Amino acid sequence: MVKKEIYLFGTVIAILMFSQWIISKTLNPYLFMILMYCGINIILGVSLNIINGLTGQFSIGHAGFMAIGGYVSAAFSFYFFAPWISAMGLPFWLQTVGAHFFFLISLFLGGLTAAGFGYVVGLPSLHLRGDYLGIVTLGFGEIIRVLILNLDVIGGARGFTGIPSWSNFFWVYFFVVCVVLLSFRLVRSYHGRALLAIRENEIAAEAMGINITAYKVKAFMLSSFFAGIAGGLFAHYIGYLNPSSFTFIKSFEAIVIVVLGGMGSISGAVLAALITTILPEALRPLQEVTRLDFRMVIYPLLLLTLMLTRPQGILGTKEIGDVLPFLKRKSR
Repeated sequence: MVKKEIYLFGTVIAILMFSQWIISKTLNPYLFMILMYCGINIILGVSLNIINGLTGQFSIGHAGFMAIGGYVSAAFSFYFFAPWISAMGLPFWLQTVGAHFFFLISLFLGGLTAAGFGYVVGLPSLHLRGDYLGIVTLGFGEIIRVLILNLDVIGGARGFTGIPSWSNFFWVYFFVVCVVLLSFRLVRSYHGRALLAIRENEIAAEAMGINITAYKVKAFMLSSFFAGIAGGLFAHYIGYLNPSSFTFIKSFEAIVIVVLGGMGSISGAVLAALITTILPEALRPLQEVTRLDFRMVIYPLLLLTLMLTRPQGILGTKEIGDVLPFLKRKSR
């Protein structure tokens, strides 16, 4: 089983590397930007689904963890890793290898820092439930944004400029594969069943011996880690960060992805992230024809119509394999 997974992982890496080469040669910058935002939003939506969908909690401060990961990883790249690579005077190909290596380190540092904040916030606040937890996480996200506004070392209100543009298609979709596969493996594990039990009935889960607080905090930390990774990928793609990018509106966008796809559905979150990213851009030609920006009117109306006609989300609690018959596994 382990050998099979190693072969599968190697195949995914090869496909991503080949796709990176093809896309860099053929895709125009505008479509490439949409593709990158799709990947970042998938990571953000699937990571929030671990808390809101699988565990049944209500967190609306995901943008705060994204901001932590983005600013921490950007700071390490800007102040330490990029100057080291320049000072070494290496050949171009070695500089490229070094940039990828240090980029990966900065992403993990940002993700781990976000996970650490997730632990600090989650441990006391996850004793709360429902709307109370949502208020706490929303307050945390705003606290982080205000703190960033007053830190001149990372640009403050002016924004953080000069971040190395190390993010590319390969790294974004490598972490997309990681968060999706990890979520699927989590659901099918003992820990995932414990999270689902907490979602369905906390009192019954606690009566069966499940440490509710411990599992909630673990889920919160895992979700925060990948939100931090998404922030780091975002920072190193656009090369600039501003606190206005991480307001509560960004958290609501992640919640829309989870609710639209179906609470607890991993493939639903992926599908919803693609829809919410591509749809506003698909409506852009309408703005050019009418000379009026109707996108932010039509886009919410389409989402509202979908939620009225299918309140459980696109896939509900099911996965894409449960909906499409040809993807179902044949019973032995």
